[in-house]
Amino acid sequence: MEYKTSVNLAGVELKNPVMTASGTFGSAGEYGEFYDLGDLGAVVTKGVANVPWPGNPTPRIAETRSGMLNAIGLQNPGLDVFLQRDLPKLKKYDTKIIVNVCGKTTEDYCDAVERLSDADVDMLEINVSCPNVKEGGIAFGQKPEALEAITKEVKKYAKKPVIMKLSPNVTDITEMARAAEAGGADVLSLINTITGMKIDINRRTFAIANKTGGMSGPAVKPVAVRMVYQVANAVKLPIIGMGGITNGDDAMEFILAGATAVSVGTANFANPYAAKETADGILAYMKKYQVEDIKELIGAVR
Repeated sequence: MEYKTSVNLAGVELKNPVMTASGTFGSAGEYGEFYDLGDLGAVVTKGVANVPWPGNPTPRIAETRSGMLNAIGLQNPGLDVFLQRDLPKLKKYDTKIIVNVCGKTTEDYCDAVERLSDADVDMLEINVSCPNVKEGGIAFGQKPEALEAITKEVKKYAKKPVIMKLSPNVTDITEMARAAEAGGADVLSLINTITGMKIDINRRTFAIANKTGGMSGPAVKPVAVRMVYQVANAVKLPIIGMGGITNGDDAMEFILAGATAVSVGTANFANPYAAKETADGILAYMKKYQVEDIKELIGAVR
């Protein structure tokens, strides 16, 4: 029996539904030292801004019992360096390339998206968890009207399909999903990290300099699966599910809940083969239950 693992995201065909989560896999194919990145459906770059960002002060990472907190602050060398240095390295692999875009104002996002218009990449993922400087630091992804507005603006400049990455730090995730859909998003990805805090009781201070950070890893998976299920039943857009995926079984929860594709993130730090093993695990699941096409499993749990 031939098993079909390919999925389609807004016209972009992925050989399998597994990709990497932004910020956990570098931007220049570093993990290619461990395996052929062509085994993945797509590679998602670290966040890239129109100008270099220094990131937050250290310490910026703290372990938790079932994951980690990070407050890297989207440190990146800027779009020019990415295009000249990193993108050519990624192009060596037979996989789709998704560029994660960050910014502090709507103009920042649009500038970056416009400059990526002619780049040899497949999709753009817009990180709307960045603070909107002109709105007093509130993330674009935390106000429906702001999310819809920035989605509309970005779409004016984008020549590639646009993925809007949703923040879970909201009261109603479906309200945000509908706002992104109304703004013209092609795909949704969720969830981004959950805001958390850790205190060093021996030093009597915060474990990370930023005080709070984004929590990721296995601890967030039940929340992520629930949100993916809710969004899948609220909008008609394809969904990339993420949050605590470490293997094929984890990924199948998201797919059955309604995700067309999945992203592996924090697990890459503990196991550099995590994304490849997740792809292998999905295929093993299909063989176990004699499912010929992965599309039969997307949203199969109602």
